[in-house]
Amino acid sequence: MQAVMETAFDTVYLVLVITLGIIMLVSAKGRRQYSLFGLMAVILGSGDAFHLVPRALALCTSGLEAWTPVLGIGKLITSVTMTVFYVILYQVWKLRYDAQRTRGLDLCVWSLALIRIALCLFPQNMWTSADAPLSWGILRNIPFALMGLVVIILFYRSAKAENDSAFRWMWLTIVLSFAFYIPVVLWADAYPMIGMLMIPKTIAYVWTVVIGFNAMRHGK
Repeated sequence: MQAVMETAFDTVYLVLVITLGIIMLVSAKGRRQYSLFGLMAVILGSGDAFHLVPRALALCTSGLEAWTPVLGIGKLITSVTMTVFYVILYQVWKLRYDAQRTRGLDLCVWSLALIRIALCLFPQNMWTSADAPLSWGILRNIPFALMGLVVIILFYRSAKAENDSAFRWMWLTIVLSFAFYIPVVLWADAYPMIGMLMIPKTIAYVWTVVIGFNAMRHGK
């Protein structure tokens, strides 16, 4: 039952976000913020596919244990693409609100992104091992969480200041994604059921993409 339900959910998610991303890329018509949003959605779905597709195959065949190295590499790729996702979302914020004098913010976001990616590439993460250390899982997610916090604050303040109804909940989608993701990082290995929080985390990301898609569709 888990294999069927999880595979169906992940399939719908991947098809939906990649399709919406492609539609936005094709329909942006020179509106750069929506081109970036579409690219962001495609990167989100494509990156997650490196982990979710092998996971579906594992659940439907020989089990997760037999696929540990492949799943680990998939997690590495997903970790990098999620970092890129937030860098692009930051660029969307700059374009949407015509942000000026952002050199300090640029340095902050790009530094956190590069640190996160560098930490992900360290062999100590032991991505292909069934006994990957929790300490490195926490370490590599510190700059990721800080980058998310910066983006949350920026969208919250800007949407409120500009009375931007289309993006008024963008900050909340990011808050929810991290709220569901952090417990998985910390406790999923010890308590596997906590891994179920990846479902609402994924829904939060879908909400992020839908916000951008609807804003483009309604010309907001």
